[in-house]
Amino acid sequence: MRPTLIRAPMAATVVQLCVAPGDAVGAGALLAIVEAMKMEHELRAPAPGRVVALRVAVGELVAEGDTLCELGPDAQAGTGHPPVADDPALMPDARLAQSLARHALTLDAARPQAMARRHALGLRSARENIADLCAPGSFVEYGALAYAAQEQRRPREELIRQTPADGIVTGVGEVDAGSAGEPARRRCAVLAYDATVLAGTQGFRSHQKTDRLLQIAAEQRLPLVLFAEGGGGRPGDSDLPIVAGLHVGTFAALGRLAGRAPTIGIAAGRCFAGNAALLGACDLVIATRASNIGMGGPAMVEGGGLGVFAPEAIGPSEVQQANGVIDVLVDDEAQAVAAARRCLGFWQGPSPDWHTDRDDGAALRTLLPAQRNRVYDMRALLQRLVDHDSLIELQPGYGATLITVLARLEGRPLALVASNPAHLGGAVDAEAAQKLARFWQLADAWGLPIVSLIDTPGFMVGPEEEARGHVRHASRLFVAGARLRVPKVALVVRRAFGLGAMALAGGGLHETLATAAWPSAEFGAMGLEGAVKLGYRKELEAQPEGAPRQALFERLLAEQVERGQAIRMAETLEIDAVIDPADSRRWIATVLAGASAARYDRSNSRETPP
Repeated sequence: MRPTLIRAPMAATVVQLCVAPGDAVGAGALLAIVEAMKMEHELRAPAPGRVVALRVAVGELVAEGDTLCELGPDAQAGTGHPPVADDPALMPDARLAQSLARHALTLDAARPQAMARRHALGLRSARENIADLCAPGSFVEYGALAYAAQEQRRPREELIRQTPADGIVTGVGEVDAGSAGEPARRRCAVLAYDATVLAGTQGFRSHQKTDRLLQIAAEQRLPLVLFAEGGGGRPGDSDLPIVAGLHVGTFAALGRLAGRAPTIGIAAGRCFAGNAALLGACDLVIATRASNIGMGGPAMVEGGGLGVFAPEAIGPSEVQQANGVIDVLVDDEAQAVAAARRCLGFWQGPSPDWHTDRDDGAALRTLLPAQRNRVYDMRALLQRLVDHDSLIELQPGYGATLITVLARLEGRPLALVASNPAHLGGAVDAEAAQKLARFWQLADAWGLPIVSLIDTPGFMVGPEEEARGHVRHASRLFVAGARLRVPKVALVVRRAFGLGAMALAGGGLHETLATAAWPSAEFGAMGLEGAVKLGYRKELEAQPEGAPRQALFERLLAEQVERGQAIRMAETLEIDAVIDPADSRRWIATVLAGASAARYDRSNSRETPP
């Protein structure tokens, strides 16, 4: 029987011979070790046998295919060299243990005192928030072993223990949309500043980690959730020759993410300076009642010679809700995470599981008072119109003449804007115009169809309003409306007067996919009372003051009301339909279901949301 030749698999150097001529070997026994390109390769016996001869010596260079060893048959071959087990000394057990130990130091359990202080404030750790947001086992962390770049000032071991992850936990996980029946999980990028590490400040390595994740989020079009608590830029990093760090790309990177996928910022506790800048750059800001948000914290304010203030005096939630910084105000971080999940759900598409109360349609007929100038609750109307428990109002404390909400109608996510006749009669003032322009931008970026419920006397006017720059803010709505790429639907509930009504419809009543009105609706180039006073001034002044003049005014007003009613508008084709209020849900859903992809294509955008 011919011997078995053991050949070199490649050009290599023989570094070890493990057998000698005459040795009996078992299948898998280690015969020799060769080295090529600094890597060692084992040659093992393919079957039991006996070593007939060795053709090489240790240190010899062999070519690919050269014979190193000859194996012949042997009746007692299995009793010789057995298969050689992996040498434990060669396995990376020590390095594995080192890695596990290092990762353990990044976890909350490694810093019990810091966690105790955190919990005593009624706040959660960064990792606890991530665990609540992401599905179990789905979070993949990036840059866990980083620590503050301060080795010129402090020992490395101290930095490893006291500045884990350099104060920010970054990674990608799967986020459930929220309530039952919502779309399935979706991957989401997560940035969570750790306020227990150097007050959640932004260090050199934390910027590197943030930039890395923002790049991945942009490339993969991942939504982003940012837990932004922290004190802003960190001046104490000393390991790099940097003077000011104004070249970092973090802020521009987050800005470039806008329009590609939703960005949601969450603020709890103190959020100042650079952290606040990132928060404010997000599409939506969710904040707790105990939060403080400001472009500069106490140290920066004092350093600027502007006085000494406690952190709680800078940007408290009641101030930031009233001025529009906060979109959604919640009680605590648990509610903030739940709100973030719900908001992400609107971007993820229709929900197959939706319902509404049986009487919702009929109830819409009864929500308007019989008197044409009596105030009613638009929020109650919205609750009746949309799917049960699907509505999230944004910026409720700001621009109060308009109500902006995310909601679902027959499972489809929508962006709804509604006039609020309980505030300034629903007139669109400067604040409301700014609020609406931003809301439309959000809807367009998220790919949400827009529904506008109109009941407005028009734009707010007067010297005080003009002092707020209302001309610019009001006119911006015509630009913003004209640039929308998503379908727009308008439904006039009661009043649609002047330029304000046109702006709420996206620029005009024919700038929509469809415009309808309830039978109660009234239309005019301006408020009807004002139209009578201006247009018929001479006739009114010709009447004696008192009852005769008032009687003429009432008669002329009644003529204007009759001329401007919804049916007349439909007859002249200035609107597309007059509908029964009870049919509002079906009408909106049907119109949007037939939206033309050609008219509302998004080919001019960088990316198209799903």
